[in-house]
Order: sequence, then C-alpha cells, then structure tokens
Amino acid sequence: MFGCIEGNFVITSIIDNNLDTLVMRKSPFKLFCLIGSILLSILVMGCEQKTSEYGKEVLLRVGERVLTVHDFNEAFEISKTAYAHNIRQQSDDLRDAQTRLLNQLSVEMLILERGRELGISLSDDEFERAVSEIKSDYPEGEFEETLIEFAVSYDAWLNRLRTRLTMDKVVEVELKSRISITPEDISQYYKNNFQGKDLGSDSTQSSEDINEVIVKQLRREKAEQAYTTWIEELKTKYTIEINSEQWDHITPPRSVTDNEADTGKSKSD
Repeated sequence: MFGCIEGNFVITSIIDNNLDTLVMRKSPFKLFCLIGSILLSILVMGCEQKTSEYGKEVLLRVGERVLTVHDFNEAFEISKTAYAHNIRQQSDDLRDAQTRLLNQLSVEMLILERGRELGISLSDDEFERAVSEIKSDYPEGEFEETLIEFAVSYDAWLNRLRTRLTMDKVVEVELKSRISITPEDISQYYKNNFQGKDLGSDSTQSSEDINEVIVKQLRREKAEQAYTTWIEELKTKYTIEINSEQWDHITPPRSVTDNEADTGKSKSD
C-alpha cells in the first residue's frame, strides 16, 4: 500500500528565501507567501489531529509525522489559487500540481522531523520579536485586513510562522558547519566574474563593495548546494511512506498521447 511517488522531490530554498520572515510583508509575493503559511498550518494540524472522521486515511508518513488525505486535499484547494482556473480540466497539469505539493510537504516534514529529533525549538522571545518585526511593516489595521482578505485566522498565521521559523532554525543549525568560504574561493570568483570587465568610469563600487557582493553570492551558492545534499541525506535517514492506493484515488489518470494510443493499438493488432 505504501510506496514511492513518481518524480523527484522538490527542494524548497528555505535558506535563500527565509520565507516566513517575509510572510505577510508588503511585497509582490504576498499571495505566494500567504499560501505557504496556510499550507504548513494544515500540515502541522494534520500531524496533531489524527482522529478526524473524514479523510482520516494516512496519505504520507515521515518518521513519526503523518499527513492525512483530508489534510492534503485541504492544502491543495488553497494552493490552487496560484494556478490557472481551468487546471481541473487539464488532468496532467492537475496531477503535476498535486505531485509538486506532495513533494513540498514531504520535504517540510523531513525538516520538522529532524528538528524534533535534535530537540530544536523556538523561544518565546525569538518568536515575539519576529511577529513584531513583520507587523511593523504594515500601517495600523492593514495587517489584520490582509488576513481577513485571504480568510486566514490570526492564530493559524501564528502557528505557521512559529513552525517556519523553527524550520529555519533547524536548517541553520544543520548547515552552518557545512558552509565555508576561503580566500581562494573569493579570488576565483573575482577572476571569473569581475576581472578584466569594464565596470564603468562612473562606477562607485569600491573593492570592499565588490568583496561583499562576492561573499554574499558565494554564501548563497554554497548554502544551496549544502541544503540539497542535506535533504538527500535526510531522505536516506527517515523513511518516507506514501499510501499509493490513496494517492491513486486523489490524482487523475494521466492522459494518453496520440503516440501512446497508436503504440497500444499496434500491440493489440
């Protein structure tokens, strides 16, 4: 019944985006961040509320954490706001979107399970500072209006933010020893990207500015590489179980292409 899902796991860049530090801030990505905040709220609630009568079948299990069919369907209904309105009429697109979401939730559950094992948590002071910082970006009353606009309760948003900040903390603890930038790295990056190039006579970039840019870019690249490797290691450490029977019930069958139809017809002939 339980098995592996088709396709590769989607690696979400938590380090680079620091997603929930941006949640609900005024930006073009507000809807995307908000959808993310709701999705993991559902994920967290799914791990805690295992006795719901509707859709209580387990769809995904990572270590001691579970996601039910109902949790997934609820999360997908929300995530569909980021897709075209006719996605339900396109079975392949619908299945691909469902697969991407399941992969995303699988990775998040891996990180949460690793944090549980390491005993990593967020202090109340850390959490309160993060909440104050995010809300300070909004004029009085606008933050609450934004939550109402997307039908998100304040408590749900708080739960999501705490969980995401905890995930960020797990990533930081796990990766800080894996990221090292040497003088040789900086020198090579400069040769490949700056040396011999005309920065313009009116350029105000000093050597310190260029060095800062290089270090930031190298840190980003090394963090992405380390993160990808780390997630792959977590996948071997924790068992990821997917209920293939329930997954087949949720997802539409793939459409048959003309070539596949011709091939099948030839075989039958």
